[in-house]
Amino acid sequence: MGSNDVVRVGIVGVGIMGADHAERLARRIAGARLVAVADPDEGRARDLAARFEGVRAGADALELIAADDVDAVLLASPGFVHEDQVLACLAADKPVLCEKPLTMDSESSLRLVAADREAEERVGRRLVQVGFMRRFDPEYAGLRTLLESGELGRTLLLHNVHRNASVPNADFRSEMIVRDSLVHEVDVARFLFGEEVVAIQVLSPAPTSHAADGVIDPQVAIFTMAGGGIVTNEVFVNSQVGYEVRCEAVAERGSAVIGRPSSSTYTTALAVDGLGRWGGEVPADYRTRFATAYDLEVQAWVDSVRSGTPVGPTAWDGYAATAVSTAGMASLASGERVDIALADPQTLSHSASSPDTDTSENAPSTKEQP
Repeated sequence: MGSNDVVRVGIVGVGIMGADHAERLARRIAGARLVAVADPDEGRARDLAARFEGVRAGADALELIAADDVDAVLLASPGFVHEDQVLACLAADKPVLCEKPLTMDSESSLRLVAADREAEERVGRRLVQVGFMRRFDPEYAGLRTLLESGELGRTLLLHNVHRNASVPNADFRSEMIVRDSLVHEVDVARFLFGEEVVAIQVLSPAPTSHAADGVIDPQVAIFTMAGGGIVTNEVFVNSQVGYEVRCEAVAERGSAVIGRPSSSTYTTALAVDGLGRWGGEVPADYRTRFATAYDLEVQAWVDSVRSGTPVGPTAWDGYAATAVSTAGMASLASGERVDIALADPQTLSHSASSPDTDTSENAPSTKEQP
């Protein structure tokens, strides 16, 4: 495509995330036009399409992907259908922004890494971008810049907090907390340290009474990084309070915290009941907390489609996060530390270019990727 061409985008999956992306593409993203949406619930797809002029709806994802008037595809469908849908995009030589997780297991994610590299050999660019939007969040991007500057010395520890007020249904089981929620912290750790996670242990505190029967919530996960750094992660999906995501990096000569309340001044005060209070609001959900990050992510993706220069998290990033999550589910079951061994990237393809050639500001450092 030319840099002045409008990218015609189709969205697969019209749940909460897909509907949010549709609004974004139709109202706020430059250089793109939403042309189609698809969902097995065709009625829901039609209801969404009716909100925008000139957008058609259907039930068949593969039909949307193959359509001549769709230049690029945004997948907001469930993870268990991602492999087939991403492969369809690659077969059609169409760029795809795939929401996390890339797939449900390491093996299928690795197949997509190989398929994307084969597509790169054919069309001259990688086609898969994975939806780890925190890399585009100004606070996370700024923290990475600070850590890479060396101003604070070597990074030693990260402390991540990830809380949701609640989950939408009782089918959100313990394993999903690892695979669908903790996966963001996996990518954050890789992004900020610039290296791979080599081991994980998931601990199971006493569960909240607000969790469904048998669900371990909250969970605490400990990552060991390739360079010896440690990352602690609390994931609590039924906190009842709101959507809290923050990160503290501890380095040799100081620390830095992001994700504080969104008020301009963060304050604490002693109330008349003797309890401490802080002066901010907790966002209701991820769409509020990371609204800017999502806008920047999708705009960067559209710009990359127009320019032919890929940006953002790669299929390898999706695979690495899935591999850690897979190990995390094993640790959840056993309570033990589980080591992680990633595939040898040289066995996947013979492409002359690989993800470590990505020089975009949202790409991991070269030591993070194969």
